Parts: sequence; C-alpha cells; structure tokens
Amino acid sequence: MNQANKSKNVALIILVASLGYFVDIYDLILFSVVRVKSLKDLGVADGDMLSVGATIINSQMFGMLVGGIIWGVLGDKRGRLSVLFGSIITYSLANIANGFVTTVDAYIVVRFIAGVGLAGELGAGITLVAETMSKKNRGYGTMIVACVGLMGAVMAALISDHYTWQTSYFIGGGMGLLLLTLRIGLVESGMFKETTEKGEVQRGNFFMLFNNWARFKKYLCCILIGLPLWYVVGVLVTFSPEFGKALNATGVLNAGKGIMYCYIGISVGDVVAGLLSQMLKSRKQVMFIFLILTAIAVAVYLYSFGITPERFILLSLLLGFASGYWATFVTIAAEQFGTNLRATVTTTVPNFIRGSLIAITTGFQFFKDKLGILQGAMVVGAICIIISIIALSQLKETFSKDLDYVEH
Repeated sequence: MNQANKSKNVALIILVASLGYFVDIYDLILFSVVRVKSLKDLGVADGDMLSVGATIINSQMFGMLVGGIIWGVLGDKRGRLSVLFGSIITYSLANIANGFVTTVDAYIVVRFIAGVGLAGELGAGITLVAETMSKKNRGYGTMIVACVGLMGAVMAALISDHYTWQTSYFIGGGMGLLLLTLRIGLVESGMFKETTEKGEVQRGNFFMLFNNWARFKKYLCCILIGLPLWYVVGVLVTFSPEFGKALNATGVLNAGKGIMYCYIGISVGDVVAGLLSQMLKSRKQVMFIFLILTAIAVAVYLYSFGITPERFILLSLLLGFASGYWATFVTIAAEQFGTNLRATVTTTVPNFIRGSLIAITTGFQFFKDKLGILQGAMVVGAICIIISIIALSQLKETFSKDLDYVEH
C-alpha cells in the first residue's frame, strides 16, 4: 500500500471508529437518560425507580461483560473488522427492538442483548487505530475516537428531550445500521494479517491472560484503573435526582442533562489528557493527575448542600472533565499486550470496567442502606479511586512502545 492510500485508510479507520463509538455511547447511555420517563410509562412506582433502574443497568452491563469476551476473542481470531460489523448490527437491532418493549422483564432482556452488541465497538476500533498509526502519533488517533464518540451521550440527551423514549431508541438503532455502510473500503490491520500467517501463534486465547501471573496481574490492573469513571457516570450522575433530595437541592436535578454535560466534560477531558500525554510522553502521569482530579470533584459534589440545578450542571461538567481519561486508559490497555491478544484485551478491559458497575451499584446500595446515600457514595468512591491508584502504580509506561510483537 503506497503512502497516500495508507494515509487515506488511516483517516477512514479513525472516522469509522469515531462514529462507531459515537453511536455506541449514544445507545449505552440512552437508558440512563430515559430511565425515569420510560419506567413511568411501563408503570413502575416512584419508590421503585432506583432499584428497577439498577436492575436494568446491571443487565446491560452484564451483557457487556459477556459480549466483551465474545467480541474480543473473535477480534483476534477472525479480525478487527469482523467485530466492528457484528457488534454494530447486534446493538442496532437490539435498540430498535427496545422501542417496542411493554414490560420491565422485556426491557431487562433487550438491554442485555444490546449490551452484548455494544461490547465490541470500542475495542475493535481502538485496536485498529493503535495498530495502523505510528507509535508516536497513535495517542492522537485514540484521542479523536474517544472525543467524537463520547459526544454520543450529548446526542442521547438532546434527542430524548425532543422525542419519546421509544423514538430515541429507534434513532439509535437507525444510526448504527447507517454506520455499516461506512465499513466498506476499510482495510484490516497489517499486524493482524502478519500474525495470521504464523501458524504456531495462538490468537484470541482468552485463557492466556490467566495462565501467567505477570500477564494476569497486568490485565487486572488495566481493568482496575478505570473504576472511578463508571462510578461517576453510573452512580453520581445517573442517580442525581436521589442525590439532589439528600443535598436539599433547590430544584429537581435532571439526570439526562447531568449525563449530557458530564459527557461534554469527559470529551474535553479526553482531549486535554491526550494532548498532555503527548507533551509529557507519558500515559501513567496523566492518568494519575486525572484520578486526583476525580477525587476532588467527587468530594465537591457530595458536599454541595443546597445545590441548585444550575450548579449541578457545572458540577456535572467538572465531574466529567476530571474523569475524562477514557481514551488514555483504553490506549494503555491496547499497548500492554501483543498482537495475538490485543483485541481480546482492548475489548474486554473497557467492558469489564462497564460491567464493574454491577459491583459498584451493589456496593453503593449496601452502604446507602447502612450509612445513607451521601456517606455510602463517599465510601464507594474512595474505594474505587484508591484501588485505581494502586493498580496504576503496577503498570509499566507504554508511550511510544512498539506494538509489533506477540504473546507466548
């Protein structure tokens, strides 16, 4: 492939991965945005909103855990492009089906299927970008993917304000199906192709991540460094109406708007984190800075007694910006492992983080019942941030690392 065609392919890969992640985040966040509206329509009582909502979110996240393993293994066995296609069509059809649900049980099942589909998009896209771009510039590529993608949450909030929750799901499914047309013309990763020609190399063997202590420890740490981000989105912002009551808010805190502004903050944070990592030539230093910022933002939020809806918007932006290290975190995971396991790792790690929301929300509900909603959130947040800092300290710096190697 000549230089002009190579540059064109890189640009197309970044475009498809970015738009794919845009639709992915739109669909992933949509339930949090339409939670109250959709559950009221299905007859759920106000007192059951939190528990039923948590059950549905956990079903979706469990689907992502399952899907992460399936798509990750397929990405290393069958190729990165096949995963992009399979995941997009799965979550698109599931979200269209979601617009037709009439019971909570059906809602739970469809969100599980959607979760399975949503699990493949980001990992395949980031793996393709990381393996196609130069080692010095791939941080810019993953930064663009995350920044464009995370704006899908803004789109979800805007769409839900103007359309019914059913139509919002239909729009998400339709965008996914349209995205499939862009996949035409993409070229598979050269590193992956070379690996397929080496018959003795095991590709996509998920159990290789567990049969070597050093490799398993590295994999586990890649997962744990992302805990605070989903704590912020999945607990603090998603359940903001409940936090507003505990903080004696002057008005109802709108979770949909909170998520929209939180993701605007995350997108800005991702750009800053990406540029900062290129300037400092370090991903670890940037991760540490943002974890400390997250701790500060969480403390400010949970002590904002008498909060106004306007101040909540500002705090959502702050929370989002402080936890805006998603692109850096996923890039670290991609850079830690060889080509024959890279898609498996890059796809499972973010989905295990999303799936960790099950443990986080369960822990939150436990401590909320014991200590109250604010103290419970403080305890869970502190645990997530401390674990992440310890895990980060155990990982090696990967900036400018050569990715053309395999795991044995």
